[in-house]
Amino acid sequence: MKTILVAEDEQAIREFVVINLKRAGYETREAANGEEALQIYDREGNEIDIAVLDIMMPGQFDGLAVCKELRRRSGSIGIIMLTAKTQEMDKVSGLMMGADDYVTKPFSPSELVARVDAVYRRVALEQSRSSGGLRDEIRSGEFVLSLRNRTLLRRGTPVELTQVEFQIMEYFFSNPGTALDRTDILKHVWGDAYYGEEKIVDVNIRRLRMKVEDEPSNPRHIITVWGLGYKWEGTG
Repeated sequence: MKTILVAEDEQAIREFVVINLKRAGYETREAANGEEALQIYDREGNEIDIAVLDIMMPGQFDGLAVCKELRRRSGSIGIIMLTAKTQEMDKVSGLMMGADDYVTKPFSPSELVARVDAVYRRVALEQSRSSGGLRDEIRSGEFVLSLRNRTLLRRGTPVELTQVEFQIMEYFFSNPGTALDRTDILKHVWGDAYYGEEKIVDVNIRRLRMKVEDEPSNPRHIITVWGLGYKWEGTG
């Protein structure tokens, strides 16, 4: 069953989200704050595919803190942040902490469901690939990308990646030295029907550079192609 954890302190918004997700065929778990959300995940984590988290929740764990904790617990769970239009930095912060996407309030039911559907397709695809018995590896310089284990090794040392980061790296490794347009990366990873902005690509590139570059501010592997996007140089 497709199961979504919805963490939102405003009851009316939480009910709105839950009703529309149920109409779209999802089973839901509800939390009124971050602490409750983490308790539910710790109890039922194996059943939960996606977490929808409001950023501005009261208590010790706001949405960003919950996002960080969930990503620490799992690299495979899909995470979508609910943000206000004025929370531009929070959007970036959420993505930097490992969120897959964000939805800006106010949002329509169709937008919400479309974004959840897109993340769920990615989660389901990763699960099917992980259990599909693939033994393929892609090597690029000092890096080895395992398509079976969904892992990246650098000089034999594991590099922790979220699903989104892994898919970006897989796209890079499959197209070495090729300038990839931000729009192409967006469509490849988030899907053709993605509603969001291209900056989600840039934020994930920042995260990846922090993980695979010796000097993220002077990258040798993930190279910016000005006015277009990025390219991968495995032996840079």
